[in-house]
Amino acid sequence: MDSIRLKINGIEVEAPKGATILEAAHLADIQIPTLCFLKEINEIGACRICVVEVKGAKTLVAACMHPVSNGMEVWTNTPKVLESRRKTLQLLLSNHDRKCLSCVRSGNCELQNLCRELNVTDETYYEGERTPSEIDDSAAHMIRDNSKCILCRRCTAVCDKVQGIGVIGANERGFSTYIGSPYGMGLGETSCVSCGQCIAVCPTGALQEKDYTDQVLAAIADPEKYVVVQTAPSVRAALGEEFGYPIGTDVEGKMAAALRRMGFDKVFDTDFSADLTIMEEAHEFLNRVQNGGVLPLITSCSPGWVKYCEHYFPDLLDHLSSCKSPQQMFGAVTKTYFAEKMGLDPEKIVCVSVMPCTAKKFEIGRPDQSAAGVPDVDIAITTRELARLIKRCGINFVNLPEETFDDPLGESTGAGVIFGATGGVMEAALRTAVETLTGETLGSLDFEEVRGTEGIKEASYLVNGLEVKVAVASGLANAREILEKIRRGEADYHFIEIMACPGGCVNGGGQPQVPAEVRNFQDIRALRAKVLYQNDTQKALRKSHENPSIQKLYAEYLGEPGSHKAHKILHTSYIKRVVNE
Repeated sequence: MDSIRLKINGIEVEAPKGATILEAAHLADIQIPTLCFLKEINEIGACRICVVEVKGAKTLVAACMHPVSNGMEVWTNTPKVLESRRKTLQLLLSNHDRKCLSCVRSGNCELQNLCRELNVTDETYYEGERTPSEIDDSAAHMIRDNSKCILCRRCTAVCDKVQGIGVIGANERGFSTYIGSPYGMGLGETSCVSCGQCIAVCPTGALQEKDYTDQVLAAIADPEKYVVVQTAPSVRAALGEEFGYPIGTDVEGKMAAALRRMGFDKVFDTDFSADLTIMEEAHEFLNRVQNGGVLPLITSCSPGWVKYCEHYFPDLLDHLSSCKSPQQMFGAVTKTYFAEKMGLDPEKIVCVSVMPCTAKKFEIGRPDQSAAGVPDVDIAITTRELARLIKRCGINFVNLPEETFDDPLGESTGAGVIFGATGGVMEAALRTAVETLTGETLGSLDFEEVRGTEGIKEASYLVNGLEVKVAVASGLANAREILEKIRRGEADYHFIEIMACPGGCVNGGGQPQVPAEVRNFQDIRALRAKVLYQNDTQKALRKSHENPSIQKLYAEYLGEPGSHKAHKILHTSYIKRVVNE
């Protein structure tokens, strides 16, 4: 690859041909601030925070867009550059709700941090007309407050380019410009799928998930309630970031300890019901293959993906597995099997889930999700909400001992934990399906072809004389590509895994928010996924069908995978929805 030699702040830098000044500076450990820029998503150079001086240029240039050239001389910290950035921040603050103390992003706000670094204070902004605080809380999962919006367009870019949905955009012109949905609709009136990727990339507190931490604490304090909590696989791979741990740190043991100290009656692991999902899904897949059912079978673990299919590809709903997601299966088993074993009234049980996903807030309110006649799951909170709860309860997370989950619904296999990474559901299902089809023990449990953070992965495996063709997609724009192939009759897959969020649940809309300066140069998806695969290799059991608690559940209660009772408790139905965008 051709290299470019230039100087940045007098330092000799070598960068690849086609690199921007921003990228070249990163190679030299020089940080140039950004607000609007997200690599390969929102490369518009609009905010002007990243401006730098270039020798010979008449004006300051945007480092995120300006390509490097041989002999170029760049300065990133001159008085002219710093004053320009300060002026931009002052102008942004002139139209910003500066109630930082009451903002969910205080201390983790990219705008706030830049103001602190550049010494922009409450006394240095410009007075003038401001956008009023009009709250849109019409969606099940999130709140929008445009008085905190800086019009960076990151949210609209990720919704349109990455998810291929585009239910939000810039409306009106000039000072009146605001981010919203068409025709003044609330977000809840559109075909939004609740994925929360817009929240994940927002640099301020303009977008946030609906917070249910007060309800959790109220339930724990109610002596009439028996409160159980379940934690999704990828939460353990990201929660530590909220307490200063590096991205890619496994905090499973400390998380279990924190939840126990919070006062939950039982601390369980959604990995258990991920194993249960595999038992039902693998059985459903084999049944369709052997009995001429609708193929390809498509996974149903991601509620954002399910809602997307209901809105945009309702003609393909027969391809969806009828299995509930692991979150919902867990709640269903808790309020049926576990309730009977413990002599508990399902109406007195409060099932709380900790998820990397904002769409889970929507999912708990879906129809056909009440196996015991009451909602399977009562409250769904995000990884971020759990971090806020831990801090509010005064729990010193860093100093906690390592503890384990409660039994029996805390026992899981390596197959369950990899659910949180794109390709993980497919790999877990293959481990069980292949052994069931062949009757033989797999020599290697690692299906490397479906691993990795690529948006679309394809593989084929010869199983008992049958060539099984599979595909994995993460990010809904990638899902659309595969679904269009099915519509056109060009897809000969047997089994497809789809996750709404790019990279899977490890990059869910409810995970800890990572600033652009990190997102642009580190693959947070791969770092978090690595935790899950390491966890998998360290497990004594790595196949769902070998989980003794799952075996006991079927022996004592469900009968066998795919039984009438299993269908009644663990399966669901879907809705053909209209498209409003």
